[in-house]
Amino acid sequence: MTDDTAYVPDEDPRQEKFVVDADLLTQDQLEGLAEEYCTRYHGLNDTENPLAERSRVLAAVKRGELVVWFDPVENTAGLGAPA
Repeated sequence: MTDDTAYVPDEDPRQEKFVVDADLLTQDQLEGLAEEYCTRYHGLNDTENPLAERSRVLAAVKRGELVVWFDPVENTAGLGAPA
């Protein structure tokens, strides 16, 4: 007799976040992601103008220091560190 309560199904790979090539996005899309990134990380911590970092964030995307992650479960994209 087996114990089915200990069985954990494998994650569906179609539900895992993945990196999207930034070259596939328009400049407007990248700027929107950069603005969201700036306000998320700098908007609530006494920074007068969190969007002032936008050009640095976009440069980090070009250098590969930040990548575009897509979450198919949430149907959202965002910037983050590469895996």
